Amino acid sequence: MKGIVAKHDEREQIDLGGGSSRRILAFQQDLMAVEVSFETGAVGKEHTHPHTQCSYVLSGKFSYSVEGEAVELNSGDSIIVPSGLKHGTLCLEKGVLLDVFTPMREDFLK
Repeated sequence: MKGIVAKHDEREQIDLGGGSSRRILAFQQDLMAVEVSFETGAVGKEHTHPHTQCSYVLSGKFSYSVEGEAVELNSGDSIIVPSGLKHGTLCLEKGVLLDVFTPMREDFLK
């Protein structure tokens, strides 16, 4: 197999505290997929990073803000956050985001 395979049940789920957890899925130098689970009311605090990020709502409901402007995202919705923009989320209904980064988040591997 020349592709990169990541078996979900073989990937560690990391407790981030405050009702959220992260599971790093498949990645290579220029791309990374990460599953982030949230309990209702959990906050992904506002932050910035040099990576372009696409968040896809696998389940639940989120208030997602970029540069102070919030939008409600439901299951099946997605958003792209360009490099360097301040963003964060509030989970309105228990759910899971699939975050994709380019390039990969090396800081997640430490």
